[in-house]
Amino acid sequence: MKKLVILGGGESGVGAAILGLKKGYDVFLSDFSEIKPKFKTVLESLKLDFEEQVHTEAKIFQADVVVKSPGISDDLDLIRAIRNRGIQVISEIEFASWYSDANIIGVTGSNGKTTVTNMVFHILNDAGLSVSMAGNIGFSFAEQVARQNYQNYVLELSSFQLDGIDTFRPHIAIITSISPDHLDRYHHNYEEYIASKFRITKNQTENDFLIYNEDDEVISNWIANHNIKAQLVPFSKHTINNDLSAFIEDNTINIKLKHNLFTMSVSNLAVKGEHNTKNAMAASTAARLLQIRKQTIRESMERFQGVEHRLEQLGKVDKITFVNDSKATNVNATFYALDSMTSPTVWIVGGVDKGNIYKDLLPLVNEKVKAIVCLGIDNQKIIEAFNNCVDSIYETSNMNDAVSKAFALAEDNDTVLLSPACASFDLFENYEDRGRQFKNAVELIKR
Repeated sequence: MKKLVILGGGESGVGAAILGLKKGYDVFLSDFSEIKPKFKTVLESLKLDFEEQVHTEAKIFQADVVVKSPGISDDLDLIRAIRNRGIQVISEIEFASWYSDANIIGVTGSNGKTTVTNMVFHILNDAGLSVSMAGNIGFSFAEQVARQNYQNYVLELSSFQLDGIDTFRPHIAIITSISPDHLDRYHHNYEEYIASKFRITKNQTENDFLIYNEDDEVISNWIANHNIKAQLVPFSKHTINNDLSAFIEDNTINIKLKHNLFTMSVSNLAVKGEHNTKNAMAASTAARLLQIRKQTIRESMERFQGVEHRLEQLGKVDKITFVNDSKATNVNATFYALDSMTSPTVWIVGGVDKGNIYKDLLPLVNEKVKAIVCLGIDNQKIIEAFNNCVDSIYETSNMNDAVSKAFALAEDNDTVLLSPACASFDLFENYEDRGRQFKNAVELIKR
């Protein structure tokens, strides 16, 4: 019996444990932190060997294969020691792919990947296909492979998950954007991070497709200088003459697949903004490659209402608009958010800095932001970056205080925007928890 060791007892780790047991492995799970009660209950019900708040190396080194949580750095001494013993270290995505022959649409990018993943799923589901979402979203890929038999998976893939792939191959890969993010995990080397994103296409063949944002200079430059086996399908806000392409012309999305043309009016999309138009273009291109009916795609995109915690409109309190953009965990995502603001804005920002460079935001902050409310344990870098842009910068250490302060600073017809540009782990479980707390705090003000 092969020995499967899983490092990390969260969503992906528990999912890998469920699949490992089903496939006949001797499973041992180890988490250096305390395992959350909901996951511990599952592990106990599985009656498998697990530990928490410690890594017992003698047991870990017995592994034939190690599935590592995406939150664990490859630079950890333990991971290096495992690899030095010739033991394979993979991600849960890779492990699950060994036991699934489903059609896979993989989506990655610094921004836009959650929205595009949801859009593709929405279209395929509306078309009546057997489909589920997994990866960096929803239930783990491994658990779904163990429990269900979907014919299609739409996977949101982070760079950390892609770092752990070996043979994983999506039939359709989508790269939405690349901008500096998680540089603390990539030795502050942007090229390492870019290469990590492009691992999504590393195992693709000439029978597969890579849909990519041609307007993103980082993406187009990388493609121009590397050999990619997959068929290239660029999308752009400008006209493209390729046989395989998607572009906007006269406020209309055009998707060309050889001699087949699909068109859809930008005005009919339920979600607004240039970034969402490009997201819809990428998702619709994937759907057309899967031969989904044109009318189904149009109707589906006319109904798609967007993703929770991504520029989510929460309504008004005393003529002040509240917008939840908790999913903006990097500077580029916050750039989109600030750029979309049409009224004076009180900006709630801060959290765990991942090597952020804030200078790109300075023109937008000068133009749009009237006051800043910092929400984090260490706000010094934010204060230094924007101290000369706005008259008022305040520090807070919990969401209720941040929202109350922002509300007090705002006037009629202003907007309070939560768009942190940082990870959430200093004060919150994750960006969803941060977004929910923001919404709860807004509800308290309404009362």
